[in-house]
Amino acid sequence: MKYTCPFLCFYYHRRMDIEDIIKAFNALGQETRLKILNLLVGAGSRGLSAGDISLALGVPQNTLSFHLSHLENAALLHRRRAGRFIIYSVNNKGMKDLLLYMIENCCDKTASN
Repeated sequence: MKYTCPFLCFYYHRRMDIEDIIKAFNALGQETRLKILNLLVGAGSRGLSAGDISLALGVPQNTLSFHLSHLENAALLHRRRAGRFIIYSVNNKGMKDLLLYMIENCCDKTASN
């Protein structure tokens, strides 16, 4: 299905089910996880290692691991191995799916200002 929107122009291949939405909102409903996501959006597709994220945010690695796990389980992050490092980056498809769900289901298109 092609979704036409003045802000987001791409194909929407999958509808998120309610469990996916709950996971995503739960993952985003915490300050440290929002800071992680913001940092990784800025890093782009190259991503950042867990150690670099920990240093940038001043978060202990064991705490960071907990938060990264939440974001990854909510399909908002990818991780890949680069030698002995784990590199995290934003899952663009997961973010797009969440944004489209919100646009399609949470915005009243008929509301007047």
